[in-house]
Amino acid sequence: MMNYLLKMKKSYFPILIVVSVLNGFGFTLNAQNGVKSDSYFEKAELLKDTDTDSAIVLYKKSISYNRSAKDTTHLIKSLYELSNLYAHSLDYGNAYDGYWDALLLSEKINDNFARAEIYQALGWLYLFYRRDNEAIKYFNHSIQLKRELIAKDELKEYYLLSDYFSLINLFRTNGNNVMARKYIDSSVIIQKKFQTKSSYLDAEIGYQDAIDMEYDLAINRLNNAKAVFEKENPSYLIIINYLLGEVYYMMGDMITSKKYFKTSLALTEEHTNHSNYKLMDQEALALISKNAKDYKSAFLHLEAASQLDKSIFGRQSKNNQHLFEINDRYRIQKEKEKELIKEQHIANLENEEKLWTLKSWLLVVVIFSILILSFLLIRNIRRKHSLEKKSLEEKRAVELQKANEILELKNNELTSSALQLIEKEEFIKKMKDTIGKSKENLDVPAINRIISSAQGSPNSNWKEFEARFTAINQSFYKNLKDTYPSLSQTDLKLCALVKLNFSSKEMSSLLGISIESVHTSRYRLRKKLNLERNDNLTEFIASF
Repeated sequence: MMNYLLKMKKSYFPILIVVSVLNGFGFTLNAQNGVKSDSYFEKAELLKDTDTDSAIVLYKKSISYNRSAKDTTHLIKSLYELSNLYAHSLDYGNAYDGYWDALLLSEKINDNFARAEIYQALGWLYLFYRRDNEAIKYFNHSIQLKRELIAKDELKEYYLLSDYFSLINLFRTNGNNVMARKYIDSSVIIQKKFQTKSSYLDAEIGYQDAIDMEYDLAINRLNNAKAVFEKENPSYLIIINYLLGEVYYMMGDMITSKKYFKTSLALTEEHTNHSNYKLMDQEALALISKNAKDYKSAFLHLEAASQLDKSIFGRQSKNNQHLFEINDRYRIQKEKEKELIKEQHIANLENEEKLWTLKSWLLVVVIFSILILSFLLIRNIRRKHSLEKKSLEEKRAVELQKANEILELKNNELTSSALQLIEKEEFIKKMKDTIGKSKENLDVPAINRIISSAQGSPNSNWKEFEARFTAINQSFYKNLKDTYPSLSQTDLKLCALVKLNFSSKEMSSLLGISIESVHTSRYRLRKKLNLERNDNLTEFIASF
């Protein structure tokens, strides 16, 4: 079956269709970045499909111009497009170098979309040289970067189609049709979501139809794609005709198959793109000639394929010789950068350690200074507060002593006044007694009237005393009443006299009651105040 040819030369087909596919899906660095190109670049873009040599010269001028202008974004784009053109022309060595240069630049400016596209192109190169694991790794790098951009809403999901197309080709050429169909299905889902259509994908679906032996459906899809490419991208007809040749070979129609392979071969002479199909078409025609026992034609085709193989992949190829032992320049460069970063990191750590030691000592000194200052400040504040407190206490003690002295003085005056009042009453009483005994030659009624006018009643005497006592001892009655609410007015009077240390006789005179009544009242007062026998009533009353 013709599919074995694809397995012999893995990626002959996919490596050269990648650029056409990217353009077909609309995924280019230009489209993403939306930047205006320089005139060299614009002219190169116009000539790349018709005049490869001139386009290469113009791309190189664009690269030189952008390097001198330090325009990294445009420089990456020019390197990328030139590398694509080299890949079309089977100059994979220069394509490889250009991709790596562009990748390193995109790393520096953190252009993740450019990195993704370059990873995809490098994946094709690694696949072309039978390094499938590296190819898958770079395809997945591209997908991962684009998914991150999609998650940030910086890119639309349909940009994944070109990556899926790459994997479709990878798995198809390796005969893993299950995985190829998986990515075809994913691509179809995205196309439906965004209501887009791609003849490139339709061609792949058509090939899978042929694998499923749905030959009529496969031929129909491929012919429909062919009609589109006749108008939009004639160079891609090289691939469509080759695929049709494959399908007819599967069907066993060798005559039609041979016709399509020859058509594909003839188109490679008209277009510079997809030059590797010269080799693939020659090998396919050699196999058909061999099966038809036309050994001469088979030999000629194999000889032509052999020459092409040597020129493209052989060790004598000047453009690709170094790719037989591909040196991962990017990996080596990254390792060097990591080593430099590591050395710098070590130096930074040493500096940080020194700085940290210095900072630690400085911190200790600062903390120690703060502690000392805090201690001195707190001690000073405490001392100040202590002195202020002591001063206030002394001041309060002086004021209290002064108040007590004043109070005592006033109470002494009050006591003296009360005693004078008592003495007056006693004097008047003695006078009355004396007059009563000597009534001769005296106008007794007149004298009694005079005495009565000078003598006050016990009630008036008390009111006068109480008014002066209350003025001096303003809170005395209130404090007693709050503490002992059951005290009567008589009890309060007695408490006032006790506070001034009056004797029972003096109390009797002021209250206008007998001494016995005074003793009885004192006894009742002690009970109301809940005083024990040994408690001093005078001292207790003085506390209020």
